[in-house]
Amino acid sequence: MQPLDLTIVLSFLAANTLFGLWHGRSNKSTGDYFLGGHKLPWIASMFSIVASETSMLTFVSVPGLAYRGDWTFLQLAMGYIVGRVLVSSILLPLYFSHGVNSIYQVIGIRFGPQMQKVASTVFLVTRTLGDALRLFAAGAIVEVVTGWPLTLSIVVIGLITLIYTLFGGIKAVVWLESFQFGLYLAGGLLSIAFILNSMHVPMADLLAQLEVAGKLRIINPDSHIFTNPLTFFGAFFGGALLSLCSHGVDHMMVQRVLGCTNLSAARKAMVGSGFFVLFQFSVFLLAGSMIYLFMHGAPMQKDREFANFIVHQLPTGLKGLLIAGVLSAAMSTHSSAINSLASSTVNDLLGGRATLGTSRLISLAWAVLLVTIAPLFDARNEAIVMLGLEIASFTYGGLLGLFLLSKTRKAFSPASLGTGLVASMLIVFLLKLFGLAWTWYIAISVVVNLAVTVGVAWVLSGKRQADER
Repeated sequence: MQPLDLTIVLSFLAANTLFGLWHGRSNKSTGDYFLGGHKLPWIASMFSIVASETSMLTFVSVPGLAYRGDWTFLQLAMGYIVGRVLVSSILLPLYFSHGVNSIYQVIGIRFGPQMQKVASTVFLVTRTLGDALRLFAAGAIVEVVTGWPLTLSIVVIGLITLIYTLFGGIKAVVWLESFQFGLYLAGGLLSIAFILNSMHVPMADLLAQLEVAGKLRIINPDSHIFTNPLTFFGAFFGGALLSLCSHGVDHMMVQRVLGCTNLSAARKAMVGSGFFVLFQFSVFLLAGSMIYLFMHGAPMQKDREFANFIVHQLPTGLKGLLIAGVLSAAMSTHSSAINSLASSTVNDLLGGRATLGTSRLISLAWAVLLVTIAPLFDARNEAIVMLGLEIASFTYGGLLGLFLLSKTRKAFSPASLGTGLVASMLIVFLLKLFGLAWTWYIAISVVVNLAVTVGVAWVLSGKRQADER
């Protein structure tokens, strides 16, 4: 990096840190620290959701999908919008009616504190693995940009993010993520503008070239819907279920809307985020396609296409701005993960009995764990974004099943609920072994969860009646 680039990046990092420290002054309780005192504007929450769920995986992997292939990934984002509408109509009213600080408290209210802790633990494990992978992706890009070793890159990102998250809490996270989202989206748009200016070819002509090469295909009519995750029906249906789970039963996403002033504001933030994700994916897919034309399709290391373009093609100043965008994408999800993991630990595992100081220490512990796990990933064999979505699919079905059962009036014992939850996760390992596309994991695991839970409850009920006789 040239001095101007370095100045831009360092100024960005310093501003993030100072903003977090400044916001930390307003945190007087764990309610402020984890939910912003229920005063978060819905627009900020909406952008924060988008930044949390996409971030580095979008910046790193989505342009690479377009560079190596086409736009069929967009089918998932279409389903995301449907999933968010379902969350807003089915689950958000449930959370706001109970006035919970953690969504797993709903499970506790319905099935007891034991199941609340089980659900929270499933979330903690899934979120830890998913966000350690995202931190790995961030480190991989910083490695390309700076030349630092991967582990050092991960530690630097983790340390900088920790400072503003530890002190600023959810308010600092939400506002900074809103800014970070704008910055890395601008990075994608500026990359497209730079290529257009450099190639001196009208956009219409470039799109025509891409169309002829088959690189603008969005709908994949492939009939192998059970083995190819990006066929239209599998991707759209899987995307809707994935979004229903990720934004309905994953505390990290729901936490942002729980901080809104009321249900109406929460619904605006939730549904609006779906349309912005669709737009964001479109921008980064277009960037990947344009880079393909600019580089004449030259072979590159998987998921490093955009980073190599930034490092080797962009001029001074613009390069610094894009690197700041890379760091924005890296830090947005990481900060969300730290705060949500700590929130669930305090509210679900500790029963809300923790001071503000203790909550910050718990945040520190989770940050250290994420940085420790991240370098252990090896994503050389598939796109990082696809691996991240697959990890989530292993447990989301079981969690969704628990929340659906909580809306019934039937009594279930911890034994039946626990058996159904375990069965829903084990079936996914079996499905993966047989080569089923990951977009079907959630649907099948939900059905298995409900069937096993009801079946075990029926057997136990029959046994009790027999014992009474």
